[in-house]
Amino acid sequence: MDRVTRTADLWHHYGRTRHTTDRAVPSDFHWSWGQDSGPGAELLGDLAGRCVGDLGAGAARQAAHLAVHHHPASIVAVDASPAQHAMAGDLYRHLSPRLNLALCDVPAHLRASTDTYDVLYSVFGAVDFIEPRELLPAAANALRPGGRLVFSTLAHHLGGTPAHPDVQHTEIAAKTPDGTAAVMRRWVLQEHVWTKLLDEAGFTRITTEVLPGGPGPRAADTLLVTAFRADDQRAV
Repeated sequence: MDRVTRTADLWHHYGRTRHTTDRAVPSDFHWSWGQDSGPGAELLGDLAGRCVGDLGAGAARQAAHLAVHHHPASIVAVDASPAQHAMAGDLYRHLSPRLNLALCDVPAHLRASTDTYDVLYSVFGAVDFIEPRELLPAAANALRPGGRLVFSTLAHHLGGTPAHPDVQHTEIAAKTPDGTAAVMRRWVLQEHVWTKLLDEAGFTRITTEVLPGGPGPRAADTLLVTAFRADDQRAV
């Protein structure tokens, strides 16, 4: 695997409290922002004997659930954050070899994995935080013909501002490991924008669904997207 270029890890602080208090393999799989409702892993199809990739896996909780409860041949949890990778290893290294934890740049990993995966997915992960015109063609390259991509992303910005009507990122607050204020990019795009990007990247049978969020200032609707790599086309 390609190692990550050493830059400030803007995910260093994310999930640390939960890491110390919740070390179990999750019993459920959720796509929604609130992680408490909506469809589950059935959207990925029958994973038995399949090669699966989690793009931007963080602490690999979803990947661990799939490894234990859905019996893939292998699942690779890919993340570029050394801190998240370390937490994932501390929690779930014992699930190897079915669960593999990869510390690497997600698009680079996908470009190096031609025709490898049956299923790729992202739960508010890499699809949110990597330029989609780079990530989606790389995902099409890594999928086998007819392979499935499923991802959940914000249907609108937190606070209610509408999603962008074109391919435009939003800068959101983050912190470096030493606590210095920083920003990272997040792509919050309207449904038709994602559909066009996926079509251009070599995907077909593209469907979208909005999962309503609950009440509260940090609540958000979820945009759930499913697409399949065209049988006779690779975009990269």
